[in-house]
Amino acid sequence: MSVLTIMPSGKTAEVSPGTALISAITGSGESLACTCGGQGGCEASHIFVLEGRKTLSKAERTEHAMLDGIVGVSSKSRLACQAKMGEEDVTVEILSFV
Repeated sequence: MSVLTIMPSGKTAEVSPGTALISAITGSGESLACTCGGQGGCEASHIFVLEGRKTLSKAERTEHAMLDGIVGVSSKSRLACQAKMGEEDVTVEILSFV
């Protein structure tokens, strides 16, 4: 199990590899919307990955296309509904403007 740390609250959760970040985040009691049903078709689950980005699943074409159209995207950006936990610990930031 890997540890997911959620900022700015600082909550942590033990997460199995392969678990979607949105499931882990909402399962920890944090609120994060996903209006596309986890298909990568909305920007509502846009987060920043502060640590452990390389352990997450690779971003697929659908996710890249959606991120390309979002204001405020950086190299730390991922869609929580698309990114899956890997074997190492990860720290994410839920964006306040989402």
